[in-house]
Amino acid sequence: MKKFPQQKPDNTFQLIWIHLKENILKLCRSSVNQPNFSPRQILLSGVGSFLGIAVLVYLTLHTRYPLIAAPFGASAVLLYAVPESPLAQPRNVIGGNILGALTCITLVHLFGDAPWVQAASVAIAIKLMQLTKTLHPPGGAVALVGAMSNASWGFLFTPVLAGSVIILFCTYTFNKFVATKAYSVN
Repeated sequence: MKKFPQQKPDNTFQLIWIHLKENILKLCRSSVNQPNFSPRQILLSGVGSFLGIAVLVYLTLHTRYPLIAAPFGASAVLLYAVPESPLAQPRNVIGGNILGALTCITLVHLFGDAPWVQAASVAIAIKLMQLTKTLHPPGGAVALVGAMSNASWGFLFTPVLAGSVIILFCTYTFNKFVATKAYSVN
């Protein structure tokens, strides 16, 4: 990698510019540790995530039950782009999302919608997921969204539980019939 000679800055603008260039170069080098995806994997994860989220959206529109929530977008990333990840396993998707929902609902019922409740919901949900070995990053988002929206017990069932089960079913079906590989359940 080309190294820039050390320059003595004449003014603050030059100093900022030098630091900016150094940080941009560090960012470019950080891609070395990122996973590589084949064109087929990229296509399949795009198609799969589109179909999985579309099913949730259309079911929500046609049944009038809220089956979609923002955290399911993050679940789709894990389920369709890196389905072999421990964080994308059915136990983690359902368990992590349920723990996030239970945490926020309980805290909102006990303490109301104070800003600290939102932070506590995420922090406690993470700890519970770690303790139960059901870590699923979107579960933290479920906790935050639920606390922000003053979630009631219905939030646990729709969208969280029902949406988690549906997107897992879509993942399993897509992998079996379209990607022609088994959705690995570890």
